[in-house]
Amino acid sequence: MNNNYYLTLLVKTDLPEKTRTEIIEAAKKGFAVLKKEELWGERDLAYPIQHEKKAYYAHFEFEGDPATIPSLDKSLRLNEDIIRYLLLRVETKSSKK
Repeated sequence: MNNNYYLTLLVKTDLPEKTRTEIIEAAKKGFAVLKKEELWGERDLAYPIQHEKKAYYAHFEFEGDPATIPSLDKSLRLNEDIIRYLLLRVETKSSKK
């Protein structure tokens, strides 16, 4: 059974467009079903992170197998071009009361 997740990526802005696209596509390989993709573009950060003042934001809503999420999390954590990321499991409302 797949769970629903949200993923928001903050990618360095000094990367070539091709490299940024490759990072985003690599992250999407961990998704079973992509429900929504929003590329918010380059935005100012509230405070500097790793000496960066801007980041390229990408947000995804997807379904994924819980067994594959740890490997997705690890690959995001090890990528030095990703400044920050937030990966959340979304609780679905059950019909039981």
